[in-house]
Amino acid sequence: MKIAKYSANGNDFVIFHDDKKEERYELAKTLCHRQDGIGADGLIVIVPNDEYDFEWEFYNSDGSHADMCGNGSRACAHYAYNNGLAPATMHFMTGAGVIGAQVEENTPKSGMVESELTPPEIIETEIEFDGHNWWLINTGVPHLVRYTDNIKEFDTEEARELRYVYNANVNIMYIEDGNLRVRTYERGVEDETLACGTGMAACFYRAYKEGNVQNNIEVYPTSGDTLYLGYNGKTITFKGRVKKTFETEWDV
Repeated sequence: MKIAKYSANGNDFVIFHDDKKEERYELAKTLCHRQDGIGADGLIVIVPNDEYDFEWEFYNSDGSHADMCGNGSRACAHYAYNNGLAPATMHFMTGAGVIGAQVEENTPKSGMVESELTPPEIIETEIEFDGHNWWLINTGVPHLVRYTDNIKEFDTEEARELRYVYNANVNIMYIEDGNLRVRTYERGVEDETLACGTGMAACFYRAYKEGNVQNNIEVYPTSGDTLYLGYNGKTITFKGRVKKTFETEWDV
């Protein structure tokens, strides 16, 4: 089986395509294991869809399903385009619904990709925990978000507790020169990750709705990379670079 390893602004993924849907949670755990497998935050499998360019199966590193992954959507789009599975401008089905993506052409190894997420939904705005106000926002998957005065301090034990109480990812954000710095604890990975696209989108959406940032800003995850986020009145768009790090054969 031919597979590719991708990096998207700090998140990494194993990707391959198949001609049928099936349950692959054990394969996801094996491939994503950083000691015994290839190592990744998630596994993406591209399968055919009768209505859209394709659909995906997305697995976290623990084998659980996730409806949506922002950075994964951009890596997936780059893989699909460069393997002849979709045009540069595409639409594909995720567990959260149909999303669109635009891949920079003639970039077989590394290029800019813009994704359009499913419409964001503010679920709750009055969550109080440890003296902080949290919002719960669904940007394809649920995220708790709050502001911080010091982005260098992120209590992952507190994040883990909140993650299980609300079954959501947990994010803190810091406004810097009109842009955002974001840190994320991801469920399914069960730790802080170097980046989370839907988490950055949730943070941006809260800050934008409260008038604390303008539209179309830069967002910096823990990886230090730069992503570009905006709101078009219906969906959040975000753009950043993805990189295919290698391809290999894997014996199933």
